[in-house]
Amino acid sequence: MQTTKSRIAKNFFKHKLGVIGLIALSIMYLLVIFSDFIAPYSYVTSHRNFVYAPPSKIRFFDEEGNWRGPFVYGMKKVRNPVTYRLEFSEDTSRPVPVKFFVRGEEYRFWGIFKTDLHLFGVEESSDVAMVLLFGGDRFGRDLFSRVLIGGKVSMTVGLVGTLISVFIGAIVGALSGFYGGTVDVVIQRFIELLRSFPRIPLWLALATILPPQWPSTWVYFGIVIVLSLIGWMGVARVVRGMVLSLREKEFILAARVSGVSNMKIITRHLIPNTISYLIVVSTLSIPGMILGESAISFLGLGIKEPMTSWGLLLKQAQSLSELEAHPWLMVPGIFIIVAVLSFNFVGDALRDAVDPYRAVEKV
Repeated sequence: MQTTKSRIAKNFFKHKLGVIGLIALSIMYLLVIFSDFIAPYSYVTSHRNFVYAPPSKIRFFDEEGNWRGPFVYGMKKVRNPVTYRLEFSEDTSRPVPVKFFVRGEEYRFWGIFKTDLHLFGVEESSDVAMVLLFGGDRFGRDLFSRVLIGGKVSMTVGLVGTLISVFIGAIVGALSGFYGGTVDVVIQRFIELLRSFPRIPLWLALATILPPQWPSTWVYFGIVIVLSLIGWMGVARVVRGMVLSLREKEFILAARVSGVSNMKIITRHLIPNTISYLIVVSTLSIPGMILGESAISFLGLGIKEPMTSWGLLLKQAQSLSELEAHPWLMVPGIFIIVAVLSFNFVGDALRDAVDPYRAVEKV
């Protein structure tokens, strides 16, 4: 007989968009986990000769058509005769090879040990050539490295924030549905009061509470808490409805007659029977958390320098003139879109594979 887990897995992998989303998320999280090693440069180091440098063109053949392996040409600044603006031009007389496992700027891998080994890069001075896959920003910092490091914040805020909000929502919803009466009325009216406020203004109001002098790590956890305090209400509402139907089931009545405490009934019987729903809603809630962090940081009330996130990186691309001159500054927005769509695809696939109400009906 087919087990529940194998049935869920089989149904999930039938969902093509869900599988695509899972692959995309796996790649993105691998990039984030090994971001310090993959990034060719430090995300805080400025390179004054590469301010607003366009993305590097990785070449394999020289001007004569001969194979040279991966390399980039040195860059030089020339003045446009029409606009009189300084622009970057390739110096074809100076090919610089791109090598794997090169020594570069020192970093602390996973915060455990120091190393200067990077996945790829150039061995020559940064004054001559750089591998800027996504171009440079206004301070000459490598946008590719900053996107990878920023993913640490944007991708983990969604996970941690959703975990906290789902935990709060499950506990509050279970208490509301199990006890009913005055407890239920007070909790539901409080939820309605919070839901009556527009979400983004409420996020911004809570974000302004964070002291501006806080270090980056504290700000990160502050943003996680801010997002969690808003995201639990929908979970609590649905869990309450599920608990209302579960509390009259025979196994709950048997536990009460046996003298099991109310808290054990809630934590060992009621909440475990809502796990299927909680898994699905967690996956579908993460995109909202990512967008919330991006919005707060984009407006200047979230993550601040020297820490970075995708929302903070997008702040550089908020003017049309900036986008017209340096379109590569929109790359962090592409990562946000891919991450949000991938989580939505995976959430939809899980929702189709795991009917959260089927388990309730079979109890």
